[in-house]
Amino acid sequence: MQERGVALAPVKRLLSLSVAVFAALLGFGLLIGAYSLPGSYGFVIFGIQLFFILSWTVAMRPPGPWVVVAVGLGAAAGADLAAVLPKEASLAPLGYVTVAGFVFGVIGQLLRGAGRQGVTESLGATLAVVVGVVAFASLLVLDRHPWGTQSIVACLAAAAVALVVARLVDVVLPTPRTSPQVPRGSIGVILGAMAGTAAAGVASTVLVGLHPTGTAIAGLVTAMAAIMADLAVSYAEAGRELGGERSSLWVARHMQGPLGGFALAAPAAYVLSVMVLVPGL
Repeated sequence: MQERGVALAPVKRLLSLSVAVFAALLGFGLLIGAYSLPGSYGFVIFGIQLFFILSWTVAMRPPGPWVVVAVGLGAAAGADLAAVLPKEASLAPLGYVTVAGFVFGVIGQLLRGAGRQGVTESLGATLAVVVGVVAFASLLVLDRHPWGTQSIVACLAAAAVALVVARLVDVVLPTPRTSPQVPRGSIGVILGAMAGTAAAGVASTVLVGLHPTGTAIAGLVTAMAAIMADLAVSYAEAGRELGGERSSLWVARHMQGPLGGFALAAPAAYVLSVMVLVPGL
């Protein structure tokens, strides 16, 4: 197929369906975990952080991958503890963990003794992994606030539905393309955002303490954040392929998008809770 003389990347419908199923399972785990017993949500978050570290490291293929993985695991554990141990729930300790993770990443890469280019690439991957795992930990902070659980459910339900619908639409109608080299359709992006907003609106009718209008707005923003992160991963992978880079393990490569979507949706949920969902948070 071609579009204006440019060859279109082939659409792998079964793959899009598989990614949609993975996004649904990931969202289900995050939502159910939010209603689990006190303390259990941390185990759910750490498990997802582990998936994030492994998939993003394998997909990005940085020099010194074991340094990236080690720093990511340390940042994940530190962020989770920093989220649940302080008496007052606050994002400030997560900021310290982010800085510490980057510092340890620099030290680890310098100890490897690689060239300047290798160090720069690996530091970029390390920073992406550290920021991602810390972003997931923000859900643990939000869960400790009054009405925080309801905010998590509303916002992450919007993100999950948006990701799933966008991928499912790509199975049947991957047109018009967002880019000829990227097998994603604009209609999927639009319908995903609409479905995510609707999901948040429905959630507001069954969750105590949430205003329907504010929840719908939060759902729209969170849904768009998740879809844009997922789409950005697709563009990055297409760019690597056009650059002639060797493809990474396909499982990790296609887990990367939904994981990135939820990683961006997590801090978005916190910010939107402060701004529109839970006054005085």
